[in-house]
Amino acid sequence: MIERIVPPEVRDRIDAMVENYSKDLETFEHMADGMRSLFNSRKLRPLIHSVKVRVKEPSHLHEKLTRKYIDAIDEGREFDITLTNLYERVTDLVGARILHLHTRQFADINRILNELLGEELYEIVEGPTARYWDNEYKAYFESIGISVEANPRLYTSVHYTVKPTKKTPRRGEIQVRTLAEELWGEVDHALNYPNRADNVSVREQLLVLARVTSSCTRLVDSVFKCAASEQQ
Repeated sequence: MIERIVPPEVRDRIDAMVENYSKDLETFEHMADGMRSLFNSRKLRPLIHSVKVRVKEPSHLHEKLTRKYIDAIDEGREFDITLTNLYERVTDLVGARILHLHTRQFADINRILNELLGEELYEIVEGPTARYWDNEYKAYFESIGISVEANPRLYTSVHYTVKPTKKTPRRGEIQVRTLAEELWGEVDHALNYPNRADNVSVREQLLVLARVTSSCTRLVDSVFKCAASEQQ
């Protein structure tokens, strides 16, 4: 287990952060309920397929903090997440995924999301940022004014970090992606979370699956583009 190479003082620090989070878990669950209700808005419903909202399990937070410590050491950085800044530095303790059918729905989804978040006094702390690997989608997101970031993991998803009011450090993450991209995300999550898969064949097959799901997104986009042109 990766914990064996973590010094006792760092392990104690991580344990303290997870214990504090466990005590605050109900607050995060209330935040998740609020986000779930918000995204069920009649304004948004016609544009999306479904919404998933979850609160991170304390054991998964422990794994994440341990990985972050190991990554920091490997990269020669200080592991600077503390009890004081935990909720500002770990932004996905509440996570929402908004799934839709084709890419060009995103412009309207983003517009309505901004309206809904503003109405409910959520502040967008970071984003939206489109993580992409296909330059065609990079051009699309740039054309509608969305920041872009190359993604070496070969999937496309738009990320927001939000918090409910300016009085709390608690944050949540919203991801907007197509159903096809969600297929890859679910398989990757099952195999690489909380610990990364060591099997070389599995990693290679996940890269192939990423390309296949991206091709599915392209095909679905093309279907809807053709259907729209026939209606004009």
